Amino acid sequence: MKAPVLVLALCLGSIVSIPAMAASDHASHASMHGNAATAQPLTDGLVKKVDKAAGKLTLSHGPLPNGMPAMTMAFGVKDAAWLEQLKAGDKIRFAADQINGAMVVTRLERN
Repeated sequence: MKAPVLVLALCLGSIVSIPAMAASDHASHASMHGNAATAQPLTDGLVKKVDKAAGKLTLSHGPLPNGMPAMTMAFGVKDAAWLEQLKAGDKIRFAADQINGAMVVTRLERN
């Protein structure tokens, strides 16, 4: 007799926890929208090198919003198709974020 009661209790417990789980998932989803609304400003950059094999752009850029000073450095790219569209000497505006310990261009506009 104890086994059916235990099964019933487990079933009821999982039904009660599903709405709580859904609410917490929805809360994190809403915060993603909040981050999108506060997108980083774009920084001017000059393409120095396109390295398709490494999936990197070397950019000369002004100061970045994260406090990085103006310099020339290599960035990963969010979209490898950008590497096909750019060449050394192109002027761009871009946003970059640190992803897995590396700076990655996450948004890009050609001037």
